[in-house]
Amino acid sequence: MNRDLPEVGRALERFEDARFLRGEGCFVDDMQLPGMCHAVIVRSAVAHGRLVGIDASAALEVPGVLAVLTHADIAAWCSEIPVRVGPVPGFEHFLQLPIAVDTVRYVGEPLAVVIAEDRYVAEDGADLVYADIEPLDVVADMDRALHGEVFVHAHRASNVAAHYEVSRGDPDAVFAKADYVRKERFHCHRHSSVPLETRGLLARWDAATGRLSVWGAAKVPFYNRRLLAQMMGLAEDRIDQIEIDVGGSFGSRGEFYPEDLLIPAAARRVGRPVKWIEDRRENLIAMNHSRDIDCELEIAATREGRILGLRARMRTDIGAYARTTGGIVSAKAASFLPGPYDIANYHCEVHALVTNKTPSGTYRGPGRYEANFFRERLMDMMAQDLGLDPAAMRLRNLIRRDQMPYPMGKLVPYEGATQYDTGDYPAVFRQALEKIDYAALAGLRGQQVNGKFHGIGMACFVDSSGAGPAEYARLVVRSADEFDLYSGASSSGQGHETTFAQILADELGVAAQQVRVHHGSTTGLAHGFGTYHGRGLVMGGSAVKRVGETFVSQLLKEAARRQEGAADDLRYERGAVMNDRTQQPVLTIRQLCEEAAQGSEVARGLLEVDGSFEQKVVTFEYGSQIVHVTIDPMTWALEVERLVTVGDCGTVINPLIVHGQVLGASVQGLGGALLEEFVYDEQGQMVCGSFADYLLPTSTDFPRVEAYHMDLGPSLLNPLGAKGVGEGGIEGAGAAVANAVADALQSFGVEVVALPLSPNHIARLVREARRRSLSDGLSGASDPIA
Repeated sequence: MNRDLPEVGRALERFEDARFLRGEGCFVDDMQLPGMCHAVIVRSAVAHGRLVGIDASAALEVPGVLAVLTHADIAAWCSEIPVRVGPVPGFEHFLQLPIAVDTVRYVGEPLAVVIAEDRYVAEDGADLVYADIEPLDVVADMDRALHGEVFVHAHRASNVAAHYEVSRGDPDAVFAKADYVRKERFHCHRHSSVPLETRGLLARWDAATGRLSVWGAAKVPFYNRRLLAQMMGLAEDRIDQIEIDVGGSFGSRGEFYPEDLLIPAAARRVGRPVKWIEDRRENLIAMNHSRDIDCELEIAATREGRILGLRARMRTDIGAYARTTGGIVSAKAASFLPGPYDIANYHCEVHALVTNKTPSGTYRGPGRYEANFFRERLMDMMAQDLGLDPAAMRLRNLIRRDQMPYPMGKLVPYEGATQYDTGDYPAVFRQALEKIDYAALAGLRGQQVNGKFHGIGMACFVDSSGAGPAEYARLVVRSADEFDLYSGASSSGQGHETTFAQILADELGVAAQQVRVHHGSTTGLAHGFGTYHGRGLVMGGSAVKRVGETFVSQLLKEAARRQEGAADDLRYERGAVMNDRTQQPVLTIRQLCEEAAQGSEVARGLLEVDGSFEQKVVTFEYGSQIVHVTIDPMTWALEVERLVTVGDCGTVINPLIVHGQVLGASVQGLGGALLEEFVYDEQGQMVCGSFADYLLPTSTDFPRVEAYHMDLGPSLLNPLGAKGVGEGGIEGAGAAVANAVADALQSFGVEVVALPLSPNHIARLVREARRRSLSDGLSGASDPIA
């Protein structure tokens, strides 16, 4: 690496932003192909029912409607969509077909595909498709799923998709002897990423060559291509999965959705390119939901606030089917309940349940957001019961730097034993306390000043990142000033075109602006995995570093061969291999490019290099969030005065991008805590089918969000020393806000055990606290100290 040109660590503005700001981005709906037609999906309006038949005759009479496809038309290609990651045993019995056959199980399930000359005609045709559905009883919540007599999948005669337990230490023993024990039941509500750009696909089938091309966003394009090839009976190399610009993902584009088969199948059936663009209502009812977990959590501690153990019973609502991200949400929620604390004794029982709701999948910080809310709320309750300062109590329990690496044991059923790799958790928490000036704010806790109640809430978190097993990169040198880098990591706004260029630039001794990054498409690489679980930089960036190292190594070997001298005298610097003795170049990139242009196969081989990085273990980012809120007792509206996030993500490639990731994630976390919620009625109908009911944060809602990074040492598990960063800002936000609300309203005796915390929810909490206070006054309250 040439340290005379340090690109890594510079706060470069993102290279990709220029085209977006000029309106030159290319999203799937910008794509136009000759002969292109349009698809609209006919979806079930019934949450649970027997599909008797579909009559498309009226739709087919509409001028411009080309075809209406049902399961019967594409049955040969319609196998069940398998679980890709998080293969919890049991989920394999609850898989989804791309299109309904004889039973519908949620509002929004695909029934038919209408293909027409334009979108307007396709919509008209879809309105005329008649689906004859006999309604069945609906399983609309987890209580009925677990204890009822109605089954979402009748052939299973159970709504339990998975049931398992994880543990470490001997929690029962410490609970039996603990000074303090408290149990509470919490709920983290159903919401999801709701990206700015809805889903869309464009597929083209070339019958002459037997080649299928698919344009659209996919976090895992190589996996999607593999599965699509299997379903459609094609060789993998006959499919091009091409990623273009993406308007947000945050976990929700990590699936192989039914439409990922339906649109290519439609293109193959009609013999013309087919485009499908999801409307917003479709997006809200058909794109994966997330969260939606109940947790009965019990804590044992000493009188001084030292946590001895946790016990939990967790129920997760996965919706009507197991999606391709499988049991990640429930498994990660269970495994991260101990969080960044030194808790030696832990047990959790998990039930993953199917209901007649939209299938659930991953959303930024899956399982961790929920686990942090459950644990951090109970910790604040414990601090209040024991008369302890919540910050001091956390410092007493956080894992110390000298305890690293910290073994966590096997807490995920489909993974081996794991351990936190590096970090100084107390130092980050102390920095957060300092940044928000906790010492000065502590006097405001629970006080009414200028008519508003003030509350301070805090949360600490840890998160795994860099999931393996591998990632791939390819370098093609076009000239001494132009370098094309192809990465198997996809991008949905993470800044890969900038950070990957910075990494490669340092390896080659060139400017980052000389590197063009191509990502997430199967056309430039033979292999790849994608971007999820904080792996974009850890795995993708490490592969980029490896390909740069390989290129330099090959140049050094070739230079040694040409000079017929000692290789020890050679070094690479700024595009040239130099001889230290003569201080003269032996071989340059420019020279190789000239040789390649003249037909040299040796030179051409040196200018195209493949690299990869393999890793089986994950690294762990960590951080703390502290929020100051005020609540108006006239309206119970909450205002975030400040939110401070401090984290450590190892080596920082680009501080500006890291800062943006944490800010964006923090605002998403606040939106989930205060505004966003998918609400269903007893018939499985979602009652928030537009942005009039499903509220999202705006730029003016949370103006005082601050993000800070501490460099407390690199990860030792990858050559960059990097850890993930994209999920850290969201993970403690819900917990911190919940603690702040409870703190502000402590004079009312408010206990926050569920999210979100809209004004209506807060008003209800106050009413419940007043009723509880009246009841306790009549009956007497119990002392939680044993």
